Amino acid sequence: MAAVLLLLVGAVLPFLMVIQVLESSFFLNFISYIASVVGLFIGIIGVAMYVGKTKNEKKKHDYWDDND
Repeated sequence: MAAVLLLLVGAVLPFLMVIQVLESSFFLNFISYIASVVGLFIGIIGVAMYVGKTKNEKKKHDYWDDND
């Protein structure tokens, strides 16, 4: 959930700067870039951990089913 929030912040802040709701500054640009990158990395790590856990559980389940 944190990854989605960070990615949203990283997309909404530049949009608000483009439509001139927020004044563009180096600090805001830096924050939006960092939020996007960190959100992307957290998301990738989360998906990789989910797939690994699911794969291990399936392999363990298949092993016990084959040896009945």
